Amino acid sequence: MALKKFVVGNFYDEQVLFPAVKAVRKAGYKIHDVYTPFPIHGLDTAMGLRDTSLHTAGFIYGITGTTTAFSFITWTLTADWPLNIGGKPFFSLPAWIPIMFELTVLFAAVGMVLTFCYLCQLAPFVKKDHFNPRSTDDTFTMAIELSDRSNEQEIMSFLQSAGAQGVEVVTKETGWWMGRYDKEQKLYNNEVAVAG
Repeated sequence: MALKKFVVGNFYDEQVLFPAVKAVRKAGYKIHDVYTPFPIHGLDTAMGLRDTSLHTAGFIYGITGTTTAFSFITWTLTADWPLNIGGKPFFSLPAWIPIMFELTVLFAAVGMVLTFCYLCQLAPFVKKDHFNPRSTDDTFTMAIELSDRSNEQEIMSFLQSAGAQGVEVVTKETGWWMGRYDKEQKLYNNEVAVAG
């Protein structure tokens, strides 16, 4: 992952943050993310984020579980090892419904949890760089990504006029990397640069 520059502004009230997000989007700046200590209703819409497609993934995982159960039971009881149980036909669908339901739920639940963890970049071995450690306590933090054509001073003054306090330009790692917070504090790229 590459290091990028951001203009970071801290807000201490959600009533100030919400109009600031709308103003930043209207001005055409690219919001990298907004970090809040608690969920704010409507902030995702104000940021222009699309709805999640996790429910579609859950449906696909569920259909995969149903198909897996149906295919495996059909193959086992009609082709590989047909058993005559109580005079029932080899293809006895009503008896398989509980197993198909259980595999549907299992595939959907496990698949959605793993998909959610992947999309949110959550794992015990993953490190992420934080813009402001207080954003999990009492501060709302907005990070605006800078490009080659961006004017830092203009964006900083715009954020201050929108109500941000403690506006600064920071260089951060945008993605995640392997490591642990309790053992390593350096960025992955910096360690590679020192080793090479």
